[in-house]
Amino acid sequence: MQNKLILFDIDETLIDAGRAGTRALNNAFAELFGIEDAFKNIKMAGRTDIQIMKEALSLYGLSDGNGRVNDVINQYLSNLRTEIENPWKKVKPGVFEMLDDLIGESIPLGLLTGNLEAGANIKLTPFGLQKYFPAGAFGSDDEDRDKLLPIAVRKFSELGVNASPERCIVIGDTPRDVQCAKVHNAFCIATATGPYSKEALADAGADLVVETLEEKEACLNFIYNL
Repeated sequence: MQNKLILFDIDETLIDAGRAGTRALNNAFAELFGIEDAFKNIKMAGRTDIQIMKEALSLYGLSDGNGRVNDVINQYLSNLRTEIENPWKKVKPGVFEMLDDLIGESIPLGLLTGNLEAGANIKLTPFGLQKYFPAGAFGSDDEDRDKLLPIAVRKFSELGVNASPERCIVIGDTPRDVQCAKVHNAFCIATATGPYSKEALADAGADLVVETLEEKEACLNFIYNL
């Protein structure tokens, strides 16, 4: 199992943050630029935080130069620390059971997410999920999600985990999760716990599609038999 690497998306795959990220972004633009509800027409699922921020800046005619992206990042992270403390946040079904079984088989677990690394930690910490993931690739490593898998592989190689991209399994909830795996000949398990149906995820090319990670046996059989 040591030459395999499982890489999890965060939002709508591991957790539902109770729209904390959206509120934190909207508040950041209101505070910095006086623009209310700035992200209401911007699609976020599967995209990196930097892409989302840059699209909003462009939409409102704001340059992304002169440190403006960094200003948005800092304000967003400050707001996210507050917004994550909401009563709607929750772990997605079957997540802890899946992670515990994989850890029990000594399979390395990491993250592959569009979240900034600091934002990922803020979102995972209230649930105690960060302890499962010693490393990963984040939207702060590269704003192009399709470039993140090799970054995760490199980071794990520095920890002594030698897994080629072809031995990685990405677990996510959007066609972008599928794509970022397939461009590197990796595998993808897609879970319909986000905005996309099982049919849409299958059409995107996922190797296995499940309703939720409560379908643990199907997921584990797929992983163990690779």
